[in-house]
Amino acid sequence: MSAQSRAAGPSPYVRAADYVAAALIFLRDNVLLAEALRPEHVKPRLLGHWGSCPGITLVHAALNALVRERGADVLLVTGPGHGAPAIHANLWLEGTHERHDPALARTGAGLRELARRYCAPDGFPSHLSPAVPGTLHEGGELGYALATAVGAALDAPDRVVACVVGDGEAETGPTAAAWHSTKFLDPVTCGAVLPVLHLNGYKISSPTLFATMTDEELTALFRGHGWDPRIVDETGPAPGAALTTAVLDAHTTLRELQRRARAGDLPVRPAWPMIVLRTLKGAGAPAEVEGTPIEGTFHSHQVPLPDAREDPEQLKALESWLRSYRPEELFDEEGRPAPEVLAALPEPDGLIGAQPAANGGRLRRPLPLPPLAPYALALPDGPGSATAGPTRVLGDWLTELTEATAERRDFRIVSPDELASNKLDAVLEATGRAYVWPVEEYAEDLDRGGRVMETLSEHNCQGWLQGYLLSGRHGLFPTYEAFASIVDSMANQYAKWLKMSREVPWRAPVSSLTYLLTSEGWRQEHNGYSHQGPGFISNLLDRNSTVTGVYLPPDANTLLVTMERLLDETGKINAVVAGKHDAAQWLDLDAARAHCRAGASSWTWAGTAGDGPAEAVLACAGGIPTVESLAAADLLRRDLPDARIRFVNIVDLCALAPPDRHPHGMSPERFHDLFGEDTPVVLDFHGYPSAVHQLLHGRPRPDRFHVRGYVEEGTTTTPYDLLALNGTTRHDLARTLLRHLDRPSGRTRRLADRYAHHRDELRRELRRTGEDPAEITAWRWPG
Repeated sequence: MSAQSRAAGPSPYVRAADYVAAALIFLRDNVLLAEALRPEHVKPRLLGHWGSCPGITLVHAALNALVRERGADVLLVTGPGHGAPAIHANLWLEGTHERHDPALARTGAGLRELARRYCAPDGFPSHLSPAVPGTLHEGGELGYALATAVGAALDAPDRVVACVVGDGEAETGPTAAAWHSTKFLDPVTCGAVLPVLHLNGYKISSPTLFATMTDEELTALFRGHGWDPRIVDETGPAPGAALTTAVLDAHTTLRELQRRARAGDLPVRPAWPMIVLRTLKGAGAPAEVEGTPIEGTFHSHQVPLPDAREDPEQLKALESWLRSYRPEELFDEEGRPAPEVLAALPEPDGLIGAQPAANGGRLRRPLPLPPLAPYALALPDGPGSATAGPTRVLGDWLTELTEATAERRDFRIVSPDELASNKLDAVLEATGRAYVWPVEEYAEDLDRGGRVMETLSEHNCQGWLQGYLLSGRHGLFPTYEAFASIVDSMANQYAKWLKMSREVPWRAPVSSLTYLLTSEGWRQEHNGYSHQGPGFISNLLDRNSTVTGVYLPPDANTLLVTMERLLDETGKINAVVAGKHDAAQWLDLDAARAHCRAGASSWTWAGTAGDGPAEAVLACAGGIPTVESLAAADLLRRDLPDARIRFVNIVDLCALAPPDRHPHGMSPERFHDLFGEDTPVVLDFHGYPSAVHQLLHGRPRPDRFHVRGYVEEGTTTTPYDLLALNGTTRHDLARTLLRHLDRPSGRTRRLADRYAHHRDELRRELRRTGEDPAEITAWRWPG
């Protein structure tokens, strides 16, 4: 069957969208084929992916019918990595592009401008981006669409989030885990997710795994995940009608499921409808060109006619392909879509590209953050006179926040099965763990409508939270520090999304995504080397500085102040590292507020320089480094009382950066006040030392900073021994500072040797007893 006869089958709307999508990939001029196609009409660089575009348009058209006929509240999440031409085509036809930019009007000139911007400098990329209306997922990196769609449906009971999952994308681990999201989706309090698994058969150059499965195998797989699959074959000559029928039928089913559940009749195992859509890869493209099969093969995955500008045969094939859509029937002389094309669209307030949740910052309401004072710790006898687990204190405050948002339902906590382990389980007094399916074995705190979501998939947690935040809500992601790196790549992609969103004038900022990194590496000595990894901090510091922050609160009160700030903030990704074990507390609430405002400050009570000049600075960033640095200061106060040492604690790590490199960077004057100009600085850091050196680049004399931190030495041992393996014990810190004091070398050398000898004695003793000596575990600030 020829391309001409195949193109006669689809509806005028589908033909128009496919034509526009192809035009975006290939044409720079003559976009409506008002004249014969010439080489100069073709773009010099042909970029993009045609293969999934026809299927995406079929989905869009079916969703238009759903909105038009039933007034459904539909949000579309598109997973296939480079299906952007189809989305742009549909947005242009419905007029959403024009709403945001009159230059992209529904005219020939507007289409030419859209084609000019597609895959051009400062234009639209070949995947989706924040500059594309109606989107909250980029799709550039595969695997995250389904979890993101679920996040957007949570606590939005009337919303239908349709999600196109490419069959190549479906091979990824994150997508495999996300199919289990049905077990967390409450039909009473949440909206629905309608996945469309798009089986067009091929990746870049080989068949996809799912395309090789039979209908029976696909049905069995998805039923086990909790879906009710409907297989739709649109490989025939008139695609579209069967899919529209299937979408309407799925909507009927999911609304009936919700109606029953909201009336108190929840099925034992709710099965949500989904669609498995089969289409030809690159449908509509030439069947064959110069002996190479195109339509229905992987040769249509990217640009089917890559040499159309230089090769006369390919140019001829391109013109024949584009004219097969009969654009003269679809657009008038000015390039406006014909009435029969526009008739397929919903009313203006229901257009999919104008879905309010896709610009969730406009829906966001500030959280009713509880006051901190009732939860803050008093220090009746000064620094170190109270003991508490920072995350347990935070958990009490989060419990009140969870209660305060019970009715509005716009705050959730996602965690990889670690809430109790990280001492945040007080929150379960205010809400349960979300789970819908029945549990026959013993379990605690499960609640179908709970707002804590625990699953051993960091990818699911990240995707759920992104979808939730991007559609206008708030949340928190506590996780073990070592395993936050599982979502390094997702965090990278999301940071890029936020950075680009800042540059789109019509996008409103969304709530910041905050990771609470607990079970920190310095207290994973019992779990061993695999759990000792602070690298997530370094990953965030490599991202754009306008959208990232790293915080290391040294105690419970600074953690409370930090979280109060970050849960009220927008447009950022933040990592907060906090301990969960009982430890000494250093600052009362007023001091914690002042310290967090400054980002870093001198603790004059811990130093010996007072307000005068210092001959050395002992600095620290992180809970465990603060303890060891204070213990080192204690040693030096006792053994070298005439030394003028300034003690500096850093809570906002990025304050170390010059202000022209990070918005949190302290001024040169403030930096000088804390660290001097030529003063040696010994800085004990929670993570990899290279991260601090990276931040200090551009500061005066960065070579005077001697940074200690995790240097990838670890094993199953005691806390002190783990510090010793990495050279960060109180004795190592004191020795390092002594080496850089401008003092008679004999005296400081003897003292440094004494500290080294004592450290080694302690290590021998802990190997004999299996535990750290009391002088380490029972140490308290002398006050």
